[in-house]
Amino acid sequence: MNLKEENISPLNIGLVIPVFNEVESIDIFLEKISSIFANQPHITVELIFINDGSTDSTLEKLISRQIHNKNIKIIDLSRNFGKEAALSAGLQFSKNDVAIPIDVDLQDPPELILEMIAKWREGYEVVLGRRINRDVDSWAKRRSASFFYRIHNKISNLQIPENVGDFRLMDRKVVEALKELPESHRFMKGLFAWVGFRTAYVDYVRPERAAGTTKFNGWKLWNFALEGITSFSTDPLRIWTYVGFFISSLSFIWAIFIAIRVIIDGVDMPGYASLMVAVTFLGGLQLIGIGVIGEYLGRTYIESKRRPVYLIRHTYDKKADQWI
Repeated sequence: MNLKEENISPLNIGLVIPVFNEVESIDIFLEKISSIFANQPHITVELIFINDGSTDSTLEKLISRQIHNKNIKIIDLSRNFGKEAALSAGLQFSKNDVAIPIDVDLQDPPELILEMIAKWREGYEVVLGRRINRDVDSWAKRRSASFFYRIHNKISNLQIPENVGDFRLMDRKVVEALKELPESHRFMKGLFAWVGFRTAYVDYVRPERAAGTTKFNGWKLWNFALEGITSFSTDPLRIWTYVGFFISSLSFIWAIFIAIRVIIDGVDMPGYASLMVAVTFLGGLQLIGIGVIGEYLGRTYIESKRRPVYLIRHTYDKKADQWI
């Protein structure tokens, strides 16, 4: 796609790029971006890298590349706050016409950005990159992701598009709306969906990582799913009302049955095994219910502290002495 036309107005885009121990991917990513936009004189690309507490030489690599590319901005966080916080930091510093969160591993194909821009010029304020094939992911990851989307969209009034990650184009007004959201615990996919705006899709096949290794594992994905469900739905709390009513009803029916049997057959001695099963079953249900309540209470406790989502150690900007 060639956007080089005389009647097209200049566009300034900001690529929001969280990085954590991605030193192997940076050069490959920069070369790819350079090749895509080399013939797009109407488009200015600002690369906003957020170093999320990397322990390798990611920061040093970025600083060295910034010497030759003044459009590279670097936000160095004081420690690893997680991808959601890093995304929030990048969007907070984006002053561009449109912002595009993208991973440096090239699993979000940068060439799709031109298609996204075309959709944006048609009047869409959000353009989502939708994965139509995820064969590069493991079977367990694909199935768990599908299960999460089904459960979340079933119990929440907020519908999150399936097979859509953070890779998307957002108009300036969308970014400004996101900046107004004060949550400390941030589930960005949910926040992106919550603000709404006119939305279009660009489909693509998810490729392999260009370099490096994934930073997510099963435990992190599980906690990420819990964050998503508890951030936008109270149904996990409400369901225990129905579970308690159901168990109480069964207990009442069972008590009537025992009373009738005692009247007819006389007093008998209940078995130890059945008593232990009942006690452990009910005890387990109570602990699960307390655990669900604890998830919400813990999030309320953390939100009440009003701590910042992230802390910045330093910013690097060749265009200005101080980047605000």
